[in-house]
Amino acid sequence: MAKRQSRRVLTIAATVLVAAGLAAAFWPQPMLVDTGDVRRGAMIKTVDEEARTQVRDPYVVSTPIAGRLMRVELEPGDYVEAGKTVVARMLPTNPSALDIRTREQARAAIQAAEAALRVANADLNKAMADRDLSNEDLKRARKLFDQDTISQAALDRAVSTRKSAEATVDTARAAISMRIADLNNARARLISFDDQGVYDAGKSAEAPPIALPSPITGRVLRVIQRSETTLAAGAPILEVGDTQSDLEVVVELLSTDAVQVSKGDRVIIANWGGPGDLQGEVERIDPWGFTKYSALGVEEQRVNAVIAFTDTPEKRATLGHGFRVETRIVVWEATDTLIVPSSALFRQDGEWAVFVMSADGRAMLRSVAPGRNNGIDAQILEGLEAGETVVLYPSAGLTDGAKIARRSAS
Repeated sequence: MAKRQSRRVLTIAATVLVAAGLAAAFWPQPMLVDTGDVRRGAMIKTVDEEARTQVRDPYVVSTPIAGRLMRVELEPGDYVEAGKTVVARMLPTNPSALDIRTREQARAAIQAAEAALRVANADLNKAMADRDLSNEDLKRARKLFDQDTISQAALDRAVSTRKSAEATVDTARAAISMRIADLNNARARLISFDDQGVYDAGKSAEAPPIALPSPITGRVLRVIQRSETTLAAGAPILEVGDTQSDLEVVVELLSTDAVQVSKGDRVIIANWGGPGDLQGEVERIDPWGFTKYSALGVEEQRVNAVIAFTDTPEKRATLGHGFRVETRIVVWEATDTLIVPSSALFRQDGEWAVFVMSADGRAMLRSVAPGRNNGIDAQILEGLEAGETVVLYPSAGLTDGAKIARRSAS
């Protein structure tokens, strides 16, 4: 009897333990969620893009004449002073000698010009003879007119003939001047090193080299031609610019972002390599866009925007031309507004909503009216109060009134 009773007690105890274990296993547990706080504070919305620095007005020093450039000794970064620092030196080159074909062509041109000059002289002689004849005819016509032998019309024709002869003489003299100029031009093409005039000009190469001073005070940005060589007139040698007071930032904005940016907007220049952030403002937005392909091959329409530094040059003394920076153009900001993490917002029946964590640990669905959103924080116009706790990244399985618990940091 005692054994039977003890067996019954053990069975009941085992059943209770199993039931308790099953109840504990299948008892509804609160869903673990990440939470964030609703707060008041300052908020900004920015357009973020990578950018590069550049000198606003760089100067390219080029060769003023064709000549031989002497070796450039300056290095990029060297300081130059306007009108004092000689950045390059060059020697003018002697004129090149004529080859056989060019010489024969020049001689033929001279002969043709001389023949044309002889023709012009002959035309002048003929014109002068015609003029003398018209003068005599005019004298006879006037005598006959005085004797009433010829009419007024005949006299007028004689006067007109004389004037035409004078104009023909003037035309012939002008033609001679033109032929003389053509002859001189043809003779100039025949100049070679054997001519004394060019030999005297060639001796000028023994003069001191021509010094090319720096046009501005600044630093050498790059040396385009360093070695000694012969260059044509206008060939670039080096580039100089003022990286201290003439530095700006150029950023390529998406056209959809550029329409949000206005001249004078504040700019935060970050990740430039120095301590802290630099400050600037939008100076210009180009009205012309261009097509550019991203690293993934996506066609994008970009617009250049120019940003001027508002900090003192000393704060960015190490920045130079063509350096990479990151710009954050502030298109909207508020000093005191209601803010909630953007990850708490989701769409519910065509409206924006959040889950608010109640005091008893339940998720309460609430509709909100958001304002600006910068991707991290969102402005709330109505629906929430400062100090409330919202659920971040709410899952699709979270429902209104469900038990929730804050997930631990570990």
